[in-house]
Amino acid sequence: MVADPLDALRGACAPLKFAPLPDLLSPEEVQAHSAGPVQWHQAGALASDGWVPVLFDKLRTEHGPGHRLPAATNFLRVTLREPIFMVSASLYLTGRAPLLSPDTLYLPWDTVRARFGTPASVGTRMAVLPDDPAADHPATVVVQDEDAQLRMAAQALFATFDPLVEALHAHSRSGRRTLWGWVLDTLHFYMLNPARYLGRDAEQAWDLATRLGEAVVGAGAVTRRRPRLFPFAPDHPRGTWAVRGTCCFDYKGDPEHGYCTTCPLKCDGERRRDLSEWLRDPALAP
Repeated sequence: MVADPLDALRGACAPLKFAPLPDLLSPEEVQAHSAGPVQWHQAGALASDGWVPVLFDKLRTEHGPGHRLPAATNFLRVTLREPIFMVSASLYLTGRAPLLSPDTLYLPWDTVRARFGTPASVGTRMAVLPDDPAADHPATVVVQDEDAQLRMAAQALFATFDPLVEALHAHSRSGRRTLWGWVLDTLHFYMLNPARYLGRDAEQAWDLATRLGEAVVGAGAVTRRRPRLFPFAPDHPRGTWAVRGTCCFDYKGDPEHGYCTTCPLKCDGERRRDLSEWLRDPALAP
């Protein structure tokens, strides 16, 4: 019997310190979860039924930040972080590409706490290569080669995220390039993070992330600048980090915090000092 490819993904992520996978559920499990104070929104319906403005405003009013720009990137963070991690980490760690869909990505809204819960990917399908042991599994789609696999994953991701990005752009007035920039930056970081933690080749992970990012842009995403690799201690196995191509504007919501360590607005000298201190004392890292 062919093993469930989702079990392999869970196993590959288990050793990681940071592994924000979505809940991987069957359609029956979603039905079982649908009772109670949580509204289970399909990602596509959240956009098409007019829920994005309502829940964006509620989230911002109840929890902040008050400034619309960091509020917009925060909305992406609490709805899309886990599905982005699933796609990036699965490709990097297992060589399999989860295929997102606006009908199978669910975003649960807790009406009591006025916040989103962990997203759920329902009946997840994977794009795999012909020699993959899971090629005969009913939840996989066999593709010709890695380029075709990346294109399929990118097109599925774009089709799933684009309605949300468009609705958020229209309501928050945040630019499409800012919103897609956050998505593309996060795709890169979620391949680099596992590589760093496992002591693997950061440049190899970054190259794969760059190919995926190119495929997402080819599918229709727009951005001004791409993220860049930042080797700050080349002789250390975790001495490579990265700089985002797009600012998330968190500093506008929390001016005392200032720029994030990965912010493109932060000077590299200060960034290098901060990261080097984290290597000496990991307790200082956020």
